[in-house]
Amino acid sequence: MYSEPSSTILTRMQGNVSSDVDKSEGSLVYDALSPVSVEIANQESNLDAVAAKFDMSNLSGDELATRIYQRTGQPRNPATYATSTVTITGNGTVNVGDLVQTPGGIQFKSLVQQTISGSASINVQAVIAGSSGMVPANQITQFPVAIPGLVSVTNPNPTVDGFDAETDASLLQRYYDYIQNPSTGANTAYFSNTMKGYAGVGDVKVYPTWNGNNTIKLVIIDANKLPPSADLVTGAQSFMDPGVQGLGEGAAPFGAFTTVEGAAANTITVSFTAVKDTDYTDVQRLANVQESITAYLKSIAFVASAVSYAKIGGAILDSAGILDYSNLTVNGGTANISLSYTASLTETPVLGAVTIA
Repeated sequence: MYSEPSSTILTRMQGNVSSDVDKSEGSLVYDALSPVSVEIANQESNLDAVAAKFDMSNLSGDELATRIYQRTGQPRNPATYATSTVTITGNGTVNVGDLVQTPGGIQFKSLVQQTISGSASINVQAVIAGSSGMVPANQITQFPVAIPGLVSVTNPNPTVDGFDAETDASLLQRYYDYIQNPSTGANTAYFSNTMKGYAGVGDVKVYPTWNGNNTIKLVIIDANKLPPSADLVTGAQSFMDPGVQGLGEGAAPFGAFTTVEGAAANTITVSFTAVKDTDYTDVQRLANVQESITAYLKSIAFVASAVSYAKIGGAILDSAGILDYSNLTVNGGTANISLSYTASLTETPVLGAVTIA
C-alpha cells in the first residue's frame, strides 16, 4: 500500500536539512525529526487500513453486513429456528413455551396451548436458532421440567429448517451476484437476487415463461443445498407471490405469476473398497467419508451439470482414515451422474448410502 518504515521517512526528512548541520543520532535535528517520522509512519499505516476497506473482500462480520446493506438493501440472512411436531402422551395441559428436549439437552418450546387426553401432536420450535436444532427422529424424548399428567414425548420425524446465519463467504458471493447481475424491472436477476435474500434459501433456478406469458417458476434449495422442507417452500411462495395471483402483493412485480417449488433430490450412492488407516474406527472412517462427499456435493449444487465420478474419488482420498481405494462405484456405475436443470425437473445431489468394504 502506501506506508513506509519510520527510518525511510526519517532519512527523507533529514535530506531536507542542510548538509552543514549535524544530523547524526543524538543530535538536535535527529531528536526533533525522529518522533515525527514515527508518527507519520503510524498515520500512513492507518491510511492503509482505511484504503483496504474499499475492497469488500477485506471486510468481515458486522462491518461486511453493514456495507452490503448500505449498497444493496439486502441484509445478512439470519439464523432460523428448527421446528418439528412432537407426540405427547398423558393427560394434562401443555402451555405456550413449555419445554421438551433431547438427551443431549437441545431444547424445544411449545408453540401452542393444548389440553392432552391420551395423546396429541404439538408444534415445537428450537429455543436456540441455528443448525444445533436439527436433530433426527425420535430424539426429543424428555421434559426438562415435569408437566403434571404428561408421561412421554417423541418426535416421529426429524426437525427441519434450522439454519445458521449466513456466512461471510455466502453473503459476499450474494453481493457479487447482485452487482454483476443487476436487477432491472422484472428481469431474471431480480427474481434470483430477491429469492436468495429469503432466510433459509441457499440458491434458486429461475425459469421464465415456463407455463405461458407472464409466468415465472423459481426452484429453490435450502441453505444446506438440500431439497427444502414444505414449510420453507410455502414461506418462500408467500414471500414472492401469495396464491400465485400476480397481484404484486409479494416481492414479485405486478403481473408476474410466480410459482415457487423445491428441487428434487438426485440421490448419490457410493461403494468402494478401502485401504484403511488403522488409527481410525470403521464408524469414524464412514463419518469422515460422508462429510467429505457431502461437502463436495454442496459445492456443486445448482452449479455443475453432473456429479463427477473422479471428484467423488478425490473426496474419498481427502477423508481421514482412508489411505487408498479401489472398486469405486457411484450409483452402481463408474460414470458421471447428470443433474437436470429444467422447469419440469430441477435436481440437487443428495448423499445416500455409503458402503465401505
